Amino acid sequence: MAGKTFKKFLPLFDRVLVERYAAELVSKGGIMLPEKSQGKVVQATIVATGPGGRSKNGDIQPMMVTVGEKVLLPEYGGTKVILEEKEYYLFRDGDILGKYIE
Repeated sequence: MAGKTFKKFLPLFDRVLVERYAAELVSKGGIMLPEKSQGKVVQATIVATGPGGRSKNGDIQPMMVTVGEKVLLPEYGGTKVILEEKEYYLFRDGDILGKYIE
């Protein structure tokens, strides 16, 4: 459920804690990009998950993602959480758009 570094924080229900990738500061051609022209980072790695949501009849529905997977996030949304002086974001399992298969 939670990564080794997150024993002090565990998302509840169908929540997922992600760490977004760093924004690209240099273009492919080597040009430094100003902050305004950097695109919003929509790729992240799962660092912790909750146990899952409950269905209408009370059964726990398993999460669709696991710790360590690389996922695609919506452009907007998520709740910013600061842990160990780093920024993370909480999303619902159903808000994640997809996961990358390696």
